[in-house]
Amino acid sequence: MVRPAMSEEEHRPGPESDPSDDHQSFANAAWSIPSYVLSGMAVYGGIGWLLDHWLGTSALFPIGILVGLALALYLVYHRYGR
Repeated sequence: MVRPAMSEEEHRPGPESDPSDDHQSFANAAWSIPSYVLSGMAVYGGIGWLLDHWLGTSALFPIGILVGLALALYLVYHRYGR
């Protein structure tokens, strides 16, 4: 059986929307933000560590961590801050 497509008006939550949805979206954001920050630092720090190991330097690891932190914070601001 094929269900008809929903119109755009049916997709929008109305005044009868469940207030627990706001709580759920806050909880999702509360878990997502630290995940973005930690994963950004881990990925770019790991890339910096690999480049340090490969090139025989010692400055790219902390630079990678800072770049990962900056990009993660930008992503959080872009997604949740506006």
